Amino acid sequence: MTTTRDAFLAKIRAAQPAGRTRPDVPLFDTPPGDRLERFRTALAAMGGTVVEGESLESVRALLHERFGADAIVASAVPGIEGNRALTADTSPASLQDVDAGVVRARFGVAETGSVWFSEDEYIVNSIGYLVQHLVVLLDPEQIVDGLQDVYRRDDFNAARYAVLVTGPSATADIEGVLIRGAQGVRSLTVVLLAS
Repeated sequence: MTTTRDAFLAKIRAAQPAGRTRPDVPLFDTPPGDRLERFRTALAAMGGTVVEGESLESVRALLHERFGADAIVASAVPGIEGNRALTADTSPASLQDVDAGVVRARFGVAETGSVWFSEDEYIVNSIGYLVQHLVVLLDPEQIVDGLQDVYRRDDFNAARYAVLVTGPSATADIEGVLIRGAQGVRSLTVVLLAS
């Protein structure tokens, strides 16, 4: 027996255009200046923060200092224990009351100050949107120059889900009042720490 939903999805599948190859994205000249400094500047312009990390212990100390001993923490980073379990079976909605989420970005983009995640880094995609504060570990050696470099990476092409995150959530009303954390994380802190 075909349901209305199945019939609807079958019509959508039948109406899909034929596949085509993606166009080549040109490589642009690399801007002058240090890649890491360009990343820091771009992220700061978007409301994010960059801090130096010395070890996983320093990240645990940062979490305790910023969010307190009673904070609810969900971590997708081995070696950073959260008090909220995060597994592939975790219900996405269960992260709605998490104070801080901890993830490791696969790479960063100097041009925009963005960090890149796939389903492998997030484990549960809602960690990037429902938690109050996102703490991102980033190996400074894994920063690419620009967005055109992202499309050339094998990990980008292999991911089923990918997202570039640039700073905390923000919105501005008609009078230009900027509000951070309106529809997502209230703060984004990138901790520079080698893999």
